[in-house]
Amino acid sequence: MTENTIRKTKIGQIIRDVTNISGSIDTVAANEKIRNGIHFRGANAWILAFSIVIASVGLNINSIAVIIGAMLISPLLGPIFGIGLGLGTNDAVLLKDALKNLLIMVAISLMASFVYFLITPLSLNDPSELVSRTTPTIYDVLIALFGGLAGIFEICRKEKGTVLSGVAIATALMPPLCTAGYGLANWNIHYFGGAMFLFIINSVFIILATYVMVKYFGFEEAAFVDEKIARRTRRLISTVIILVILPSIWSAARLIRDNNFRRNIENFVQENRIFDGGYIYSYDIETKKGPKATVYIAGEKLDADQKSALVASAGSHDIPEDRIEIKEHVFLAGNPSDEASEKVVKTLFERNEAELGAKEKRIRELEQQLDDIRQGEIPYVQVAREAKTQYPEIAELSLTRGAAVQTDSLSRNDCLVAVAKTAKPMKKDRQKSLSDWLRVRLGDSTVVVLNLQH
Repeated sequence: MTENTIRKTKIGQIIRDVTNISGSIDTVAANEKIRNGIHFRGANAWILAFSIVIASVGLNINSIAVIIGAMLISPLLGPIFGIGLGLGTNDAVLLKDALKNLLIMVAISLMASFVYFLITPLSLNDPSELVSRTTPTIYDVLIALFGGLAGIFEICRKEKGTVLSGVAIATALMPPLCTAGYGLANWNIHYFGGAMFLFIINSVFIILATYVMVKYFGFEEAAFVDEKIARRTRRLISTVIILVILPSIWSAARLIRDNNFRRNIENFVQENRIFDGGYIYSYDIETKKGPKATVYIAGEKLDADQKSALVASAGSHDIPEDRIEIKEHVFLAGNPSDEASEKVVKTLFERNEAELGAKEKRIRELEQQLDDIRQGEIPYVQVAREAKTQYPEIAELSLTRGAAVQTDSLSRNDCLVAVAKTAKPMKKDRQKSLSDWLRVRLGDSTVVVLNLQH
């Protein structure tokens, strides 16, 4: 056996030792824990309602901390893991119980958030946290899938940790339900549909992850006395699995397509933001019947060459011609009087105002940094004059900031170094007196005085 082969064998053994989970998995205890976690009655119902209201308040005031707290309180994950276990072990009874409890939880969540947003006196000037829960992306799919994998690993592990808390936060089941309740309370079908789609995506991919790991870990399957019942149950389970997997693949493919299209449009707009006689001031993306973008342009009317150039640029970003529509708002004689032109002017004004606000904020930050630097600046000339009146033997005084570094430990201590040049060496008491005076005068206890002869 060659040295290279031996090295590869050792590396392989190290990897196997690190990734080996055979001794840390307890499927019996995990089975019992998941089954106990699907039950939803009594205190759990009230806890869910309370957590939904907390999450709704967090969304209402755009508070990430409040939303995270609500997700940690919520018991929503239990029935979802139960559905995955039921599918993986061919247990139709468990599957029905878990589905029933999940539907009850969803109904309570929607009702609690609906009532809250119906009666809350708080207004939503900038509902950014709500809006972010209405447009699922491929990242939500990945988070739900790998969050589900981490969750089922944690349940099956003998040594318990805090993974489930992280899964509850990462997969974010509560906020979409609250957003759906907001959509119902305000008769906003876009909010309701988008949020419910996100919740379904999260739930389905956690179920899929649980199903895969239940099969991988070899959980004990349900036993049947009658073979006919067994075949019927397996057919039912297989049907449900197909109904779970196929929409998962479809939604993942759709989200990947929409995400790529959105990125391509953003790159196209950034590249063509300003051109001769025109300006792209806004764009909309519609994904219901296949991704399609509408780009809004203000300025002079586009000629044939300009339109062809924009279409060619869109094609270079993988945007087909039939997937992009260009709408022009032409300004004639500098007098935008029609409604569309007024909208363009308003949009441009708002954009410029936002950009100016950001720049003004940056200027204030830089001015504050400059003030801090000025406050820490040493008044060299004035200090030298004062030092000369008290220590006439000093011919030249140099002041500079530096650092003292210990050569053995390499520890650093910042200091202020004062170099006093005199015709004759200063006496120790005079040098110490100068050091004490400079520390008081400059408000710096790190002053170090050096005496040089010139």
